[in-house]
Amino acid sequence: MIKRLSVILIFSAFALNLFSQKKDFGIWYGISAEHKFSKKLELDLSTCLRTFDNASKIEEGFLEAGLQYKLTDFLSAAASYRITENIEDDDSYHLRHKWFVDLKGSVDPGDFALSLRLRFQERYKTYFEDENDKIPDSHIRAKLKVEYDIPSFKLNPYVFAELYFPVFRDPERTTDKSRIGAGFEYNITKKQSIETEYIFQRDFLPKLKDLHLISVNYKFSF
Repeated sequence: MIKRLSVILIFSAFALNLFSQKKDFGIWYGISAEHKFSKKLELDLSTCLRTFDNASKIEEGFLEAGLQYKLTDFLSAAASYRITENIEDDDSYHLRHKWFVDLKGSVDPGDFALSLRLRFQERYKTYFEDENDKIPDSHIRAKLKVEYDIPSFKLNPYVFAELYFPVFRDPERTTDKSRIGAGFEYNITKKQSIETEYIFQRDFLPKLKDLHLISVNYKFSF
C-alpha cells in the first residue's frame, strides 16, 4: 500500500501543466529548534518569514510549536500549533491560526532514507470577506521525501513531493495545491545545520498560479 501511494504521489506531483496564468518568486527564511525530552518524545519550535511578489513583499510570518512522539522504530506521530500574521486582500496583516496532526513512516535502506508523512491540518482566519471565510479550511497533506546520506560527508541531498487534498467541503478539485522540491542539509556541528531547498508550488485555486521558492532554514538542537 505504501509503495503504491508513493508511486501515485510522485507521478501526480510531477504531472503538472506546462503553463499557468500567473507566476511568482519568493524566499522563505526560517529558524527551527528541537529538544529531546527522551528517546521517544521531542519538542519542535520554529519561526519563518515568507516573501512573495518576486521576494519584494512579506506574505506571512509565523511561530510554531509542537510535540513529536516516536511510536516505533519506523513510525512517529506529532501535533503542532502555528500562529501567523498574513497579508490579506485589504493589504493589511491579520492573524491566522493553524493546527496540525501528523503520522510519519520512515525506512532507511542503506544510505537512503525514505519517509512518507500524512498530515491533517485546519486553518482559521480572523479577517472575513464573506461567511465562507469563517469556516475552517481543512486539508490532508501527503509528503514523500527521499534523502541520501553521503558517508563521511556533511552534505546530505534530498528530493520531495507533496499534495494537498481538501476535506469537509465540496471540492472543485481532488487536489488544490502541489509542491515538488530538492535541497540539501549541511551539518555545521552535531547540533547545528543549514537546510537550503528549491520548491516549485502550484496553486490551482482560486486561479492557477505557479510559485518558485528558495527556502533557507537554520536548525539547532538544545
